[in-house]
Amino acid sequence: MYERFENPDMTGTPCFMMRGGTSRGLYFLKKDLPEKQEDWAPMFLRFMGSPDVRQIDGVGGAVSVTSKIAVVGPSARPDADVDYTFAQVSVDKPLVSYAGNCGNISSGVGPFAVEAGLVPPREGLTTVRVYNTNTHKIIEEDVVTEGGRVVYRGDYAIAGVPGTAAPVKLKFMDPAGTLGRGLLPTGNASDILEVEGLGSVRVSIVDAANPLVFVKAEDAGLKGTELPKDVDGDPVMLDRLEKIRGMAAFKLGLVSDPARSAWDSPGIPKMTFVSSPRDYSAADGSEVKADMIDITSRMMSMQKTHPSYAMTGAMCTAAAAVIPGTVVNEVLSERVMAEAETLGKESGLLSALIRIGHPSGILDAGVEFVPAEGGLPLVRDTYGFRTARLLMKGEIF
Repeated sequence: MYERFENPDMTGTPCFMMRGGTSRGLYFLKKDLPEKQEDWAPMFLRFMGSPDVRQIDGVGGAVSVTSKIAVVGPSARPDADVDYTFAQVSVDKPLVSYAGNCGNISSGVGPFAVEAGLVPPREGLTTVRVYNTNTHKIIEEDVVTEGGRVVYRGDYAIAGVPGTAAPVKLKFMDPAGTLGRGLLPTGNASDILEVEGLGSVRVSIVDAANPLVFVKAEDAGLKGTELPKDVDGDPVMLDRLEKIRGMAAFKLGLVSDPARSAWDSPGIPKMTFVSSPRDYSAADGSEVKADMIDITSRMMSMQKTHPSYAMTGAMCTAAAAVIPGTVVNEVLSERVMAEAETLGKESGLLSALIRIGHPSGILDAGVEFVPAEGGLPLVRDTYGFRTARLLMKGEIF
């Protein structure tokens, strides 16, 4: 129907554009990119059209959740099929961050690996073992496949994405300690941060799948039920939340100056404010009732409010929920532990499902753990379900 585009003044790079969960991004085979990773950033900025608040000269969607990239290739590890590197491309800064992972974009890696011929499809369900190079963690992804192809159509719905699709199950194996310092990188279930203009603020810094800093909504001057437009339209609040996050980044040693956190460590730890379950209206006008959820939570992404909820954030929230003394555990509904399922009587392994109320609706996040009386539980894995869809494939210039 058309001839391959060729122009001696332009070089095309093969890629797929995919929606993964509530994010959208470009997926590349590592072999199609320069050998040195330091050479990727100028290309990624150009592809997305950054820095520009509209990203008009690229394919970015002018928000952080549509300005993401996955680089995938065969893995030499015996416990993985593919290696995957996540890149967050800033919208308004000439910045590409490789710190942390994106769980939503991760949900597209399994389907992409099958589409690109890196993993042979099995009939019914194909499990793709993904090694994330950012966090040095394994993610097992179950992808629906039939007749040698990925199946995208299905009846599974996720809040923040119109319609339904085939589910992709993601299990984050041994998710704790992406920074190499364990589930509680400060050694405490909660810490006090001295924040300019706000004083002493109690937070919990938890590292599972990605490091997050949690604060109770009321301690940040919020109700907890705010929608993105409410927070993003308040520059004072945005500054306050970034100052809290900056102090957490400083405490973790990720930045030497908290005031430069948006530049030096823009993606981690991720700022999250939580409150007990309560009624609110989601972004689409639907009503979320307190008895439908176990926690009310809002996340920040690249200094703006996440329109729904990051998948890695959900995994970390689930892990934080079962740690006594965290601010997450303190606002969690009693239902979670009361209904936790025993998986192994001898091992003491429990499975708990946490229903997170976010701006676009509800997200279910599971955690399998061995509780410790009055101490730190052993988190074996966290899991959840997303959907993905192939949007385009070809070359980007």
